[in-house]
Amino acid sequence: MANTKPSAKTVDTSASALQSSLNTLVQNYRATTLTRTKLIDCFLLVLVASGVLQFAYRILITGYPLNAFFGSFGGTVGQFVLLAGLRAQTAPDTIGEFKGTSQERAFAEFCAASIVLHLFMYNFLG
Repeated sequence: MANTKPSAKTVDTSASALQSSLNTLVQNYRATTLTRTKLIDCFLLVLVASGVLQFAYRILITGYPLNAFFGSFGGTVGQFVLLAGLRAQTAPDTIGEFKGTSQERAFAEFCAASIVLHLFMYNFLG
């Protein structure tokens, strides 16, 4: 069998190319993304971290009140989905796809759906 192990020079080149790509991505994101969209993205990251922590707690420590886990994890996933929909409706790149919906209406629908979601969560947490 031939040795297909990459050389150190190839690994360094691909690592520097990856680093350059990530730097370009971050610079373009900072320069072209609106502040409100960045805020939504931060909240999405918080929800992902919360969901991972809840799931890890359930697996590693205990899942005794199973209905509490379902309520909290389902609420986290539901809020993520609602927020991703709000981001899609309010992002400047996708305005043409949602011609009949203003940004104010999208936010009002997000708030109403969040209230229904929290009532669902409250029902499960009991």
